[in-house]
Amino acid sequence: MTATDRSIELINAAAQAAADKLAHDIIAYDVSDVLSITDAFLLASAPSDRQVKSIVDEIEERLSKDLGAKPVRREGDREARWVLLDYVDIVVHIQHSEERVFYALERLWKDCPEIGLPEDAKATRGKAAAHAEAAAGGQDGELL
Repeated sequence: MTATDRSIELINAAAQAAADKLAHDIIAYDVSDVLSITDAFLLASAPSDRQVKSIVDEIEERLSKDLGAKPVRREGDREARWVLLDYVDIVVHIQHSEERVFYALERLWKDCPEIGLPEDAKATRGKAAAHAEAAAGGQDGELL
């Protein structure tokens, strides 16, 4: 089984919304062969709690406005370190950069096929490392 066309549409819209809010390391996996509860996961991260919230809000707004999709569950809002948006067909994980490194969800799902994403989302790969270097150099790491 592979992810449905609707799931791919939701993933691509969410990935573009995340990229528009400067998320980094955006990646999506087709998990439909290993999970029965959802078709796909989208992972993205940001260097600050405030930016995590901004990305989450943009994804919710874009999917609601453009595709009529609303999450059935939203978890992690209070701390904004790891927010999960469950749309049933897809699950979106927006993590603070530190949580992304610590939990390394990519390792869990690396055997699942990657889903092709819009170019803006693909261009975010490796941005976390560049941001970490800039922050270590004493620059302000807050991106909005």
